[in-house]
Amino acid sequence: MSRVFLLQHLHILNGDEEDVKTLGIYSSRDGALTAVERFRAMPGFKDCPQFADTSAPGPAEGFCVDEYELDQDCWSEGYDTL
Repeated sequence: MSRVFLLQHLHILNGDEEDVKTLGIYSSRDGALTAVERFRAMPGFKDCPQFADTSAPGPAEGFCVDEYELDQDCWSEGYDTL
């Protein structure tokens, strides 16, 4: 099965406003990680150059690479709102 790697960046503005950017979709994790190195030198991204720490409390600010399988549904059971 084919997989792709989604590269995103989250920056928290004004204490609570989430600014999420989709930066690219890559055919390999290495391709996504190489792109992170390019983005880290650019304005805005260099102010928040780390990888997001999803184990820490609160929003995971920084770069994130997620793996997805092509032609597969996500959120296949729906979702609940609180």
